[in-house]
Amino acid sequence: MAIKLFAAIDVGSFELELGIYEISVKNGINKIDHVRHVIALGKDTYNNGKISYELVEEMCDVIKDFAGIMQSYKVIGYRAYATSALREAKNNQIVLDQVRVRTGIEVQIISNSEQRFISYKAIASKDAEFSKIIEKGTAIVDVGFGSMQVSLFDKDALVSTQNLMLGVLRIREMMTDVQVSTKMQNTLIEEMVDNELYTFRKVYIKDRQIKSLIGVGESILYLSRGSNGGKAVEWITAEEYVGFYEKLLKMSVDQIQERFGVNAEYAALLVPAAIIYKRVLELTGAEMFWIPGIRLCDSIAAEYAEETKAVKFHHDFSEDILAASRNMAKRYKCHGPHTAIMEKYVLDLFDSMKKYHGMGKRERLLLQIAACLHACGKFISMKKSSESAYNIIMSTEIIGLSHMEREIIANVVRYNGVEFDYSRMHLNEELFRNTKGELSKEDITILMAKLTAILRLANSMDRSHKQKLSDSRMNVKNGQLLVTTSYEGDITLESVAFSQKADFFEEIFGIRPVLKQKRRLT
Repeated sequence: MAIKLFAAIDVGSFELELGIYEISVKNGINKIDHVRHVIALGKDTYNNGKISYELVEEMCDVIKDFAGIMQSYKVIGYRAYATSALREAKNNQIVLDQVRVRTGIEVQIISNSEQRFISYKAIASKDAEFSKIIEKGTAIVDVGFGSMQVSLFDKDALVSTQNLMLGVLRIREMMTDVQVSTKMQNTLIEEMVDNELYTFRKVYIKDRQIKSLIGVGESILYLSRGSNGGKAVEWITAEEYVGFYEKLLKMSVDQIQERFGVNAEYAALLVPAAIIYKRVLELTGAEMFWIPGIRLCDSIAAEYAEETKAVKFHHDFSEDILAASRNMAKRYKCHGPHTAIMEKYVLDLFDSMKKYHGMGKRERLLLQIAACLHACGKFISMKKSSESAYNIIMSTEIIGLSHMEREIIANVVRYNGVEFDYSRMHLNEELFRNTKGELSKEDITILMAKLTAILRLANSMDRSHKQKLSDSRMNVKNGQLLVTTSYEGDITLESVAFSQKADFFEEIFGIRPVLKQKRRLT
């Protein structure tokens, strides 16, 4: 297969980056050029809530230069992603429009969970090391300029991921007005980090053993080189890191600039980053640090390579999304056997209706996640479980899902228990402006109706929570969806519930679901 030339642009909180990549089935992903420009967009956002006109001017000039470089390489495709600085800016749509009009480059704002997930894909592209390290307890620690993400793996499975507002630029801006000595400032940063990590450890780590950390983020790349005299380090022990950290704290800003080859503004960010990584090491008791050298541009290229099937990953990322969802369901005490059979039923219904619903693999995954989480609201309120479930899902990041996908799931779970009213459907306008893709509000509403109809019918099939219809077979025949079971006991409760949900299902798909119980002849 021919080599593809691809460009990735990262509109970050502290810098703009362009990566040019060769992507092929034979050789994988190879970076052939990399350009970066320091511009503290996050400083404006985190302090004022908006990006200033002066910075917009500078950003447009740089991205226009990027476009020229892309044209000279004759790239066949590109993706430009913006992260927290633009995500949180109140004037982000004006900024994006200016960039599009003045440079011709379409920049998409991605959610935090999408950003971390594609970084995770780039790590997984280093297949041998990644597969080996996650066999035992592992945490990916992704420290960015706006926030940090900690993702926990246990026995190859992603068990939890959480975003903490501990980005190095955000911390530095918070410390700007604190008039204390450098030593005291470092102590205050430690206390800020500890305050966030203490809750994380108590809720998510508990007795879990973490053997290794995977360090991701711009700062860790500089720290790894600085710890080895300018040469990149891929593996470092906890003991070696602590020794390096103690030396770093004794350096002046000028010494840090010289040692790490950065300007004064960037040098001021390296100490907060080093503190964060050190506190995570101590919190988890990890023995080893793996630094795979991943930037967001590398992650964008990995995402593109996977989606275009230019590179095949051996790791199943959909299973990670499901594992995180199942752990979320477990946290909210969802009934295990009922949730498991719900997953089976929704997938069986979905697959039996393929010719009629027009949905694909991604919608199937969203439906399965909705089945996992459909009862989580009962943890908060038995009376208002539907609204509680909606609020839980919208308040919890699920790695790999966009904000829009999360809102789809949250609404499907909500309307599983209350009337589906098209006229009262409220979708977050901000999500439509900031989400990837081209689905209209009408498309989203219809999609939610389809998924809700399937979820409701599946839920009715286990109304007694005794998995009576676990042997059921499904097929569409003569305008009916026949659900046939050989269960010989009483299924009155399931039959009544099934009939109640059949009308809405027929309204959405034009096919009447019918439950049949086969009885043995005596």
